[in-house]
Amino acid sequence: MDRTNKENLAKDLKDKFSKASVTIFADYKGLKASEADDLRRALRAQKTEVKVLKNNIARLITKNGEFGEDAKLMMERTVGPTLVAFSYGDPAAAAKVVSTFAKDHEALKIKDSLLEGKLLPSAQVIELGDLPSREVLLAKLLSVFNGPIGAFVRVLDAIEKKKGGGAEVAPATAEGVQN
Repeated sequence: MDRTNKENLAKDLKDKFSKASVTIFADYKGLKASEADDLRRALRAQKTEVKVLKNNIARLITKNGEFGEDAKLMMERTVGPTLVAFSYGDPAAAAKVVSTFAKDHEALKIKDSLLEGKLLPSAQVIELGDLPSREVLLAKLLSVFNGPIGAFVRVLDAIEKKKGGGAEVAPATAEGVQN
């Protein structure tokens, strides 16, 4: 690979590292090409891009600490062929796809990764993947907020019924006029 191609690749990787909310690293040795394509397809649906990392170039772009000390340390420890998933959307969704795929395919082994520039151990990537989706978490949060309000409304209703219900509305007659 000539110097111009390396510079272009380094620039492209810098851009991906800076934009990604989570960067998941995995060893893919032994993974069939068709399986890797399946993983790419599944991740693409989660706004995640998959690349094979050139370790020397990745070390070069993290060397000056621009992406933080955790990224620099990660790249110094990264050895061998590495698949990298750059997620630009929900980090938990990408982690869920990768961790589920790793459970189904022994050849894919999750390595330590980066979450918004901070080191994320491989076990935590799996835990992140086990979290419910963003929508489910938001629904649970809203139900927690609605709980006290609903209880308050039920108390007010019970008080109203105990007092006798206040003014009752008379049923409508055939002409639609109330008595």
